[in-house]
Amino acid sequence: MTEGQVAPLYFPSGPSLRSGATSPHAGRTGVHSTDCCGAAKQSVTGFVSPAPPRPTITLAPTIPARDPKKRFPKDLMSIAFIDLAAQQKRIKPKIDAAIAKVLAHGAYVMGPEVREFEAQMAAFSGAKHALSCANGTDALLLPLMAWGVGPGDAVFCPSFTFAATGEVMPLVGASPVFVDILPDTYNMDPDALEAAILAIKAEGKLTPKVVIAVDLFGQPADYPAITAIARRHNLKLISDSAQGYGCTLNGKHPGHWADVTTTSFFPAKPLGCYGDGGAVLTDNDWLAERIDSIRVHGKATASDLAGRTFDHDPKYMNMRVGLNSRLDTIQAAILIEKLAVFSDEIEKRNLIASRYAAGLAGSVASAPMVIEGGVSIWAQYTIEHENRDGLAAHLKTLGIPTAAYYPMPMHVQDCYSFYPQPGGLPVSEAKAKTVLSLPMHPYLDEAVQGKIIDGVRSFNG
Repeated sequence: MTEGQVAPLYFPSGPSLRSGATSPHAGRTGVHSTDCCGAAKQSVTGFVSPAPPRPTITLAPTIPARDPKKRFPKDLMSIAFIDLAAQQKRIKPKIDAAIAKVLAHGAYVMGPEVREFEAQMAAFSGAKHALSCANGTDALLLPLMAWGVGPGDAVFCPSFTFAATGEVMPLVGASPVFVDILPDTYNMDPDALEAAILAIKAEGKLTPKVVIAVDLFGQPADYPAITAIARRHNLKLISDSAQGYGCTLNGKHPGHWADVTTTSFFPAKPLGCYGDGGAVLTDNDWLAERIDSIRVHGKATASDLAGRTFDHDPKYMNMRVGLNSRLDTIQAAILIEKLAVFSDEIEKRNLIASRYAAGLAGSVASAPMVIEGGVSIWAQYTIEHENRDGLAAHLKTLGIPTAAYYPMPMHVQDCYSFYPQPGGLPVSEAKAKTVLSLPMHPYLDEAVQGKIIDGVRSFNG
C-alpha cells in the first residue's frame, strides 16, 4: 500500500463472546450489526437477535460463602450479561408515551426531540454543543472530516479498543498509529503516546494531526497528561467516550480537555437507545457548525449563506461532501427518558462494582483499577485471570456469561497490522490473553451477583 492510499474496508469476525454475552461495542456503525466477535445471539434480556464510577466508593463487605450444595442449583437460569429489560420495565410507561408522541407529530427525522435531547446531553456533560448522529463510528469520523484529516496524516489511538476507533482513519485516507496502554486502567499510556509522536516525526513519512484517547470500560483516560502532550505537538484531541459518556476526572468531563468528545448509543452502552445512534460534543462554534453540515450531506450552514441570495431553496445547496448521519427522532425520544435516570444508574453501577471488588478480592489476578480522581460509569467490569479461557468455560457451565474485550488488539489483525506501531505494544498483547468481563448493569441484584462471585471463587483451574 502506498502512502496516503485508502485501505480497503474489512469486517472482522471470530469467536470471543462467551455463553451468549453481547458486545457493548457492536453497532458502532450502521454497517456493523454485530461486533468484531461475530456474536449471533446474546443474553441481553428482552432481545433474541443481536442488539444486544466510582464516586467515592465504600467497599461492600465480603459476601459470605454459601452452602456448596445450594450454591449452584441445577435449574439455575442463565444470567443476563446486560439486562435491558429490567431498565425498560422501570421506564416503560414514559418510553411508550414518548414514542407515541413522535408517531403523533410525524417528524421522524431531526424532529423536536432530537434538539431537546441534544440540549439535555450538552447540559449533562457541560459542553456548549451536542450534535447527534447515526452511530458512534460516524461520531469519530465527523470531526476528522471537518478538520480535513486525510492522506499523509497520522492519527494516534490505542490498539486495545473496539475496531471503530482505528477504522475511521483509513476511511478518510489517513493512517492510524497504534499506541500502547497502561497496565492498570487499560487506557492510553501518555509516555507511549509521546514516544510514538516523536518516532513518527523523526521518520518523516506522516504528519501528526490528531490523538484519539479512549475511555475504555467506562473510565476516563489520563486527560491532563495526554492533553499536555497533544498541545505540545499542536495536535487535536478526541475523547472516544463510546463506553465512557458520563465519566469524570477530578469532577470534570473529558470535554474539559478534549477538542471533541464522541459517544455511541448502541443499546448495550450505559446510555443506549433501541437501535443505532451516536453524538459529538464540543465547545467550538466553528466545528459544531461544520459537523452539523457534514452530518446532513454537507448542507449549507448559516455562515455559508451569510451575505448571499438564492433563487431556490438553499436546503438543496450542498457546500461540501458530507454524510447521511442523523439520529432518528424516535431514538432521541427514548434517550431523553434514559438520560433522566442515567445519574442514578451510574451510582448503581458503582455500588455493583464495589461489591465485585470486595467479593473477588484474592480470587483473580487483577481487578479493575480506576484512575486517581476518576469516576467510572462501569460499562464493563473486567478482571484478569491467568487461565482466562478455563474460567470462562467454568462460568458457562454455571449459566454465567462472560466476554473477552479484546482477544485481538487492532494492530495484530491482518487489515491493520501494516500501520505504524512505534516501539511495539507489549502491554496490549499481554492483556488480550488475560482479560475477562463479567455481567454488569445497574439492575444486577445482590443475590445474582453473589452467584457470579461464587462462580469465580469456585474455579480451581
